Amino acid sequence: MGPSLAHRIRTEAHAVWLAVRDPRTPLAAKLVGLFVAAYALSPIDLIPDFIPVLGLVDDAILIPLGVWLFERLIPADQFAEHRARAAEETKRPVSWGGVLIVLTIWGLAAILIWTALTTAYD
Repeated sequence: MGPSLAHRIRTEAHAVWLAVRDPRTPLAAKLVGLFVAAYALSPIDLIPDFIPVLGLVDDAILIPLGVWLFERLIPADQFAEHRARAAEETKRPVSWGGVLIVLTIWGLAAILIWTALTTAYD
C-alpha cells in the first residue's frame, strides 16, 4: 500500500516550501507557495482537525488546490526536482524525542489554561 493522504500532502507542502526558497521561483509563485506551505505546516486550520470528517476535508481540498496552482506558476522540471528532494527527506526517521517535547509543551499549556480558567471562576 502507498503512502497515506496525510503523508502525500505533507510531502507536497514540503516540496512547495523548498521551491519557495529557490531563487529561480518567480515572485507570484513564491507568494502562493508561502501561503500553501504556511497553511499546510501550521497547527491552525480553518476547520480544526479534531472535528470528525470536516477537520480533514479542508486539508484534503485546500492544500492540493494550492499545490496545483503553485505547480502552474513554476517550470515543471523545477518542481519535480523539489518534489523528489521532499520525498527523500520524508523518508527520514521521525524524531520521537521531538514529538515527546512538543506533546509535553502542549500538555503543559493545556494544564496552565485549564488552571487559569478554573481559578478565575472560583
